[in-house]
Amino acid sequence: MSTIKSCVNRHRKAIKSLCNLKMRAHLNADALFAKIRKDFEKVPDHRASNVKIPLVDALMSGFAMFSLKDPSLLAFDKRRCTEPEGLHSVYQVGVIPCDSQMRAILDEVAPGNLRRPFRSIFLQAQRGKALEKMTWLDGHYLLALDGTGIYSSEEVSSDYCLRKRKRNGRVEYHQQMLAAAIVHPDRREVLPLCPEMIRNQDGSTKNDCERNAAKRFFVDLRREHPHLKLVVIEDALSANAPHIKELQRHDLRFILSAKPGDHAFLFDYLDEAAGRSEVTEIVLPDPAGKKVTHVFRFLNGVSLNQSSPETKVNVLEYWEVDDNGREQRFSWVTDLELTTENVYDIMRAGRARWRIENETFNTLKNQGYNLGHNYGLGDKHLSAIFAYLTMLAFLVDQLQQLCCPVFQAARDKCRSKGALWEEIRSFFHHFIAPSMEYILRAIADGLKKQPYQVAME
Repeated sequence: MSTIKSCVNRHRKAIKSLCNLKMRAHLNADALFAKIRKDFEKVPDHRASNVKIPLVDALMSGFAMFSLKDPSLLAFDKRRCTEPEGLHSVYQVGVIPCDSQMRAILDEVAPGNLRRPFRSIFLQAQRGKALEKMTWLDGHYLLALDGTGIYSSEEVSSDYCLRKRKRNGRVEYHQQMLAAAIVHPDRREVLPLCPEMIRNQDGSTKNDCERNAAKRFFVDLRREHPHLKLVVIEDALSANAPHIKELQRHDLRFILSAKPGDHAFLFDYLDEAAGRSEVTEIVLPDPAGKKVTHVFRFLNGVSLNQSSPETKVNVLEYWEVDDNGREQRFSWVTDLELTTENVYDIMRAGRARWRIENETFNTLKNQGYNLGHNYGLGDKHLSAIFAYLTMLAFLVDQLQQLCCPVFQAARDKCRSKGALWEEIRSFFHHFIAPSMEYILRAIADGLKKQPYQVAME
């Protein structure tokens, strides 16, 4: 490993000669990998001091597996045996554990110990002004929250599994997590924060739920980002008084979907207020010139429901009508004051909640990250550790997509992210590369790749 590192240092000029695109000094993949490793070094090791595989190497190996989108631990173990040089040089792994060693080591790691790299990368992106592209509504960030299933089986389970008895009497074991990501109405990139597992807490016999996971998530969120200007956007299940009070307790603004069928009191009051001409109604053409019309109806300071009259919200109804008369309807409750000047932007913020479904969960489950695939449940925390490492790899990729010109050029050359992942894995398989920067520059240039030793001569 030291030989490879010294070789890398001797040939940095040759690396940069591959293409003229400038890398972000602290926001390129290699800098982020180094920051992640530094944070992993701070995770306390639960084992004896004479271990042969350092915990940081086991963690970085797990991260590399998800960063490279290997489909299984066995596939990664094959990489360990046949092409370890790239893991040493690109991911800075010293001793690479085999699949069974990785499972045994990571199973004992408490998931909370993996929060640090998420925060470090976020702060690095803030300092590098990369997050300025993600602001909306007077400098706020839109934080989309939602739960998702990541595992289901009637045969295999662990302590992290929730249990559901089916009609046929069989018990289904399943795992879920609450994910959160900063989204933007005009951007496909999303920036995930550290997730929260939805799991039974110690001593509890009742299944955990998304609402309880959200309470834990908000506590951690505000401890790590006490002054961050956030607007939480969630689905209609969150539009209830206890959850809104929880948001307010943590100084979080909100835009929550609200269905008329679930909030009869609220929308009946809105109709009555409209009859008294107390509701503001406006019709706007599409700013981009599309053949649609935007219709808004809103009222500030309405009681959410009859049982919680003290919980006041502002309610917004919206219709999108195309030139054929077809319409889509949406409605939200929010604590942001609604005006004729801001309802269009608030509407777009509310609709951006789908980014957590499309650009986050769909990407993680169907575009190479294999979220939902069982890499190993373990006896304690293994499945949660793997879920966190998946989200961490996804964060690095999304940040590269947002602000790294070399990554963007390589992706454009491959025409799809799936093809880019395959090209990167192919590079690892056939050649020894000193860094991820070298690989991306080679892909972006479309050069005929050569073995690293030859290319550096």
